Amino acid sequence: MAERVRVREIDDDEGRRLLRIIRRGTGSVVTWRRAQMVLLSAQAMPVAKIAEVTFTSADRVRDVIHNFNTDGFESLYPKYKGGRPRTFTLPERREIKKISKSKPAEHGLPFSTWSLA
Repeated sequence: MAERVRVREIDDDEGRRLLRIIRRGTGSVVTWRRAQMVLLSAQAMPVAKIAEVTFTSADRVRDVIHNFNTDGFESLYPKYKGGRPRTFTLPERREIKKISKSKPAEHGLPFSTWSLA
């Protein structure tokens, strides 16, 4: 038989905080689903049933519960950032814009217009 994974004992404040996350309906769907998994585990629902109810795998539910037991509420919030990382910082982009609006000759360059290259 597979190991039984349960969330650690949660106090009333933590229970209310989990309920607020679930009821709020705004914010990250990932956080909402993770909070739901933890709360169901706290209510003694088995991992397989939590996986069924939350439309995910039992392994994912176990991971969420283990992470919550280790890191608490911090584990409910995704660590990733969406999209491709920025190539240039804001100060760099401002400098590029300033240079692009100037003439190449002002920078000691021997041509009259900028090219994309």
